Amino acid sequence: MASQIQDRLTTDQDLLLMQEGTMMRKVRTKTWKKPRYFKLQSDGMTVWHARQAEGIAKPTFSISDVETIRKGHDSELLRCLTEEFPLEQGFTIVFHGRRPNLDLVANSVEEAQIWMRGLQLLVDLVTSLNYQEQLDQWVSEWFHRGDRNQDGRMSFEEAQRLLHLMNVEMDQEYALNLFQEANVSQSDTLEGEEFVQFYKALTKRTEVEQLFENFSSDGQKLTLLEFVDFLREEQKEKDHAPDLALEFIDLYEPSESGRLLHVMSKDGFLRYLCSKDGNIFNPDCLPVYQDMTYPLNHYYINSSHNTYLLRDQLCGQSSVEGYIRALKRGCRCVEVDVWDGPGGEPIVYHGHTLTSRILFKDVMATIAQYAFQSSDYPLILSLENHCSWEQQQTLAQHLTDILGEQLLNTTIDELLMDKLPSPEQLQRKILVKGKKLRAIEDIEVDEEEEEELEKDEDSDVDPGTYPELDTQLQPESQELVSGNKDDEVVACPMSCLLICGHILAQDPSTIPGSSFLSNQDSRTISCPDLSALVVYLRTVPFCSFIHSKENYHIYDVSSFSETKARNLIREEGNEFVQHNARQLCRVYPSGLRTDSSNFHPQEFWNAGCHMVAMNMQTAGSAMDICDGFFRQNGGSGYVLKPEFLCDIQSSFNPERLISPYKAKILLVQVISGQQLPKVDNIKESSIVDPLVKVELFGVPEDTRQQETNYVENNGFNPYWGQTFCFRVQVPELAILRFVVKDYSWTSRNNFIGQYTLPWTCVKQGYRHISLLSRDGTSLHPASIFVYICMREDLEKHREELEAEKSTEALSPPTYKSLKIQSQRKDQSRIKAPRQRLGKDA
Repeated sequence: MASQIQDRLTTDQDLLLMQEGTMMRKVRTKTWKKPRYFKLQSDGMTVWHARQAEGIAKPTFSISDVETIRKGHDSELLRCLTEEFPLEQGFTIVFHGRRPNLDLVANSVEEAQIWMRGLQLLVDLVTSLNYQEQLDQWVSEWFHRGDRNQDGRMSFEEAQRLLHLMNVEMDQEYALNLFQEANVSQSDTLEGEEFVQFYKALTKRTEVEQLFENFSSDGQKLTLLEFVDFLREEQKEKDHAPDLALEFIDLYEPSESGRLLHVMSKDGFLRYLCSKDGNIFNPDCLPVYQDMTYPLNHYYINSSHNTYLLRDQLCGQSSVEGYIRALKRGCRCVEVDVWDGPGGEPIVYHGHTLTSRILFKDVMATIAQYAFQSSDYPLILSLENHCSWEQQQTLAQHLTDILGEQLLNTTIDELLMDKLPSPEQLQRKILVKGKKLRAIEDIEVDEEEEEELEKDEDSDVDPGTYPELDTQLQPESQELVSGNKDDEVVACPMSCLLICGHILAQDPSTIPGSSFLSNQDSRTISCPDLSALVVYLRTVPFCSFIHSKENYHIYDVSSFSETKARNLIREEGNEFVQHNARQLCRVYPSGLRTDSSNFHPQEFWNAGCHMVAMNMQTAGSAMDICDGFFRQNGGSGYVLKPEFLCDIQSSFNPERLISPYKAKILLVQVISGQQLPKVDNIKESSIVDPLVKVELFGVPEDTRQQETNYVENNGFNPYWGQTFCFRVQVPELAILRFVVKDYSWTSRNNFIGQYTLPWTCVKQGYRHISLLSRDGTSLHPASIFVYICMREDLEKHREELEAEKSTEALSPPTYKSLKIQSQRKDQSRIKAPRQRLGKDA
């Protein structure tokens, strides 16, 4: 069971000292700083802490949860405490997902260096593990958890407890039989390799073995031709099957003789199915695979709302960490709400609320450092400017000085203004989206139209959808005055719209007609220096689609509240699609979402809305959809829209489909699950009753869900074998989500894990789905095993479709017997499940 990590635990000096334990200060806030004793456990994978060296210890974190280690100088919190602690003695542990960072201060610089080096070494080792090493490490972790008295051996009583930890209730006689078969030393305890054999017996995949035997002539191996047949017929690899068969045998066949003879064993077959090549997400869609030379308005753009907030919209903490997390997730449009601050320094916070304040220059420094760590494609700063003339000049100075050459402050050479530049042309550039100066005489927003806008936005939230809240507590998302965050501004003549504003270089009080704009609550005058930095993305108010078509240009951007956008889609869906084919738009959450909840972005993507801004700090199905959708194309934050959403003459209307658009049939068989985790806070003795819900999101007519029966008391290797059928009218817009839940007859089913991906990235055939936590972090090795089949929706297949819809077995026909056999062999040994019929929504 030895692995790289176990080897280093006994030889690396830093890791040896970490296993002895260290007293450090845990820092939560400027006032909460308490000593805690931290110790690396002997498994090398978990760190525990206690109030004192001899105190009761409890787990703090797992190494697999750690993303990176930062120095004290890079900690926003520790920088505020330099008078108490030297920054060299501090460091920050950054976790995957939305888990808060852990700030620690050691008693000396040397101790801090030991922990930083040691933790980073372990993180690097875990990241570099291959499939077999991951399996070895996983087995080692289970042995460590099951060996309750830590004597290096496991008794049958400890093995029974381990089964409960593993989330399975097994017949005692059957469990004892497996234990005794593995106990070749006859010592009544399992050691080393004996436990490995016990673990293998527990994780035996009967359904995979019988699938293997369906294609193997001798039941022992797959010849090259047999493996090619499997890849071509079941995995839909088509003409690539022969080359892929050779490649996969070289990659996944463990025996050297098998690789030389070009055959695949059962172990190699299972390795392939559990690898990235056997994953449901098409590996061809993981790198940047789309054409990035189209104009910006041809792409969906991963966007964040109130990026600086880590929690709610009223009292939440503002932090540069919000920008770091968003940018590392691939976000390409971040929001910066800027207000006048003390000492002439602009601040960022949610105006007129109790959210904390951070300096604008600190936000810019963070963006300069992290803007292109996850993606080289352009980053958009959605600048919501509420500053005075003087502090706007400071804004412009900070943008220019801190961002430097990253900031786009002029048009791209020789690019005509009949279309926006492409992501390719704007690589590693930061664009400011904001207000732009125009000549006063060019402002032609009708007073009646303005009044109508205010009415629309004042009734921003559908009371039937969201709970009634005190709207006076809601600031900026409701729009401060007119209801639109992108308030109208004074602007330069058309001749200098892009490179701003020499005609307004004087103080605003000297501008002719400035008395017309004296009410700063309704109109904000941008200073020329700041306006000059708005090159391609000028924010303008939305009046109507006709008004936008007649008065706005390709570089004009309008923002819509979620309710305004939703109403426009329902009432003028096709006009909205055409509008979004001409120019960019942004949709943001309702101001009544004070808890930082999210809407589902799909309904706005259906209409071609580009920047659908999400509260990225809040986990849930909406963020699962967003993260799953933007996982493709290299995680670049840009995804090319379907052609029919880029055509300014498009007839597409997501609410009223004229006819099925290349409609397809999707068949999903949910076969089995593997090593599902326990639900949060569940008792050690309690075991989950898992079910799988398959959700399809797309245009309204395509959006539906179906779920399996639940399997009682088995989260370790549950078997379902149920098939669902979906008719998908617009597959280009479809997103597939698999959710595993713990059935409860007394309350709502509890979330266990999920995985979400676009239709265009789904691989057909027998596939594993690696589950993610609520925060989007890996739950390795938890997975579900499925069969996916996509077919054209042809009339001649209608009767066949109806027949398939009523059965649980999926082609090939041999799989029907496979299902029955595996269910009887495995689950009868566990506990007969009480099942219910799945729902079809």
